[in-house]
Amino acid sequence: MLSNRLSSITPSYTISISSKVSEMKLRGIDVINLSIGEPDFNVPNKAKNFGIESLNKNLTKYDMVPGLKILREEICNKLSKENNCIYSPDEIVISSGAKNCITNTLLALLNENDDVLLPKPYWVSYPEMIKLVNANPILIDTKEDNNFKLTKYDLEKYITPKSKLLILNNPSNPTGSVYSKEELIHIVDFCTKNNIYILADEIYEKICFNNKFISVASLNEDAKNITITINGFSKFAAMTGLRLGYSASNKTIAKAISTIQGHLVSHPSLTTQYIGYSALKECSEDINEMVASYKKRRDLICDKLNNIPYINYIYPNGAFYVFINLEKIKEKFNYKKSFSIDFCNEFLNRYHVAVVPGIAFGMDNYIRISFACKEETFLNGLDQLNNFILDLKNSFSKNL
Repeated sequence: MLSNRLSSITPSYTISISSKVSEMKLRGIDVINLSIGEPDFNVPNKAKNFGIESLNKNLTKYDMVPGLKILREEICNKLSKENNCIYSPDEIVISSGAKNCITNTLLALLNENDDVLLPKPYWVSYPEMIKLVNANPILIDTKEDNNFKLTKYDLEKYITPKSKLLILNNPSNPTGSVYSKEELIHIVDFCTKNNIYILADEIYEKICFNNKFISVASLNEDAKNITITINGFSKFAAMTGLRLGYSASNKTIAKAISTIQGHLVSHPSLTTQYIGYSALKECSEDINEMVASYKKRRDLICDKLNNIPYINYIYPNGAFYVFINLEKIKEKFNYKKSFSIDFCNEFLNRYHVAVVPGIAFGMDNYIRISFACKEETFLNGLDQLNNFILDLKNSFSKNL
């Protein structure tokens, strides 16, 4: 018999989409893939070469569980200069990707049946991670007219006596929304008064287009003490397959995270850590060029979306996604259990374009598209979305 915890876990919608795309490609079908949250850039050459050099020096033996000291020191420098957060190396734990960091944190903080406050829409893995550690995701409805950003008034409606942790993703996947300093202050004040930790997932912080990014832990000492900042190298340095992330927290929490990691994975690949070290220290120009490309793509994609009828979308100020509201389509679309799944399946089957159904993020009226791909790819995909919507309109018995 398998573990009981598996009975509550929802299979990954994104993996399901990827499987369908792979199957279609094997059949010789050309698919426009706007579902994947993976940069189309490569790891900067300086970083790759530093990793190769580490291999040539045979730096492949066991090392410290929380990560290479030089990398933790460089992360501290980064947090100080870019985020106005002062940490020491013993408050940093390097892990095998941001997912590993999040899981370590949940294991370190949560007991069975603790409640975790989780704003909707959420990144697909958050609720499943929470359930895997036998805690309860408390899903919080947020408002589209506020770009689905959490407020203290939302928190007041959903807090429970067992609430122990809030997960805050900023910039947001799937919406691309970015919190202002004032918005974060209100959230931190609420959590401080109610003894609630904040897991601040800031994996997209460097991909921020308009305003200076504000880290939760930078607001004040109280904020820093209750915050576990999660970040990683997958998005800003295009190191998705290399699996490298880190957490920054107070010494007590960092020690607990390190203890857990020591028994589960020891430490991440040393080669990956050396590549990450160079990416932070030597590759700022490459990173700035990537972010400038994402901003240009954001502007192109929004101009295109503005000319597609019957949709609305959240204007993304960060990350590389657009969250599209299809409520007007849903009113006339013939679907079974899930509108967004059926819409995405039909879009893929008929027009060979892969996007992510909104139900994966807890919002069935929406789809998410990624612009972490070539301009030609997402512009062609949006042309097909426009054609699909117009085709659906013509098949409706009444006008939209």
